[in-house]
Amino acid sequence: MTLQPAEAAGHVAAAAAGDRRAWEALVTAYSGLIWAIIRNHRLRHGDAADVSQTTWLRLVENIERLTDPGRVGAWLATTARRECLRLQARTRRLVLVDGHPDPASDPLYQGEPGPDAGLLRAERNDEVRRVVELLPVRERQLMGMLMLDPAPSYEEISAAMGIPVGSIGPTRRRCLEKLKGLVPADGMSGARANSS
Repeated sequence: MTLQPAEAAGHVAAAAAGDRRAWEALVTAYSGLIWAIIRNHRLRHGDAADVSQTTWLRLVENIERLTDPGRVGAWLATTARRECLRLQARTRRLVLVDGHPDPASDPLYQGEPGPDAGLLRAERNDEVRRVVELLPVRERQLMGMLMLDPAPSYEEISAAMGIPVGSIGPTRRRCLEKLKGLVPADGMSGARANSS
């Protein structure tokens, strides 16, 4: 059961005021979404339960600060994904400390990056964010979800945003075409290029 934005916003407001039935409605509507995201991260059962519980705890802690209560599904999806990634990163650090792997044997290891690699990456990321901000709100939200790492499935996006699965791909394609038109050939936005 996916809630419409107005209905979701109503449940969020009521839950923030302490309405137990509103909390139950939110849990019923979005627990499947949270578990789908957790399953995509292939966590062990105990870790998966912890992530689910932590995701709901984050909502309890932040429910009065949600900027768009009607999009609580997207907020929960993002929070669940971040909690999964945080847990996986913590687990990887433990493995690396324990195993002391040889970086040269890692296929992702490309050697030491140059001193300016971080600066170039930050500039590129800032440029992408600036251009994406020019999209309409709904398209910006969709692109934001699609740029998460790992990206959620179309089913997760559909549940979080309340849009049909079949319209996600075409909308994504239109957004990318718009973005191509917004980025000049030299890779710099108009505002930045004009300030040079």
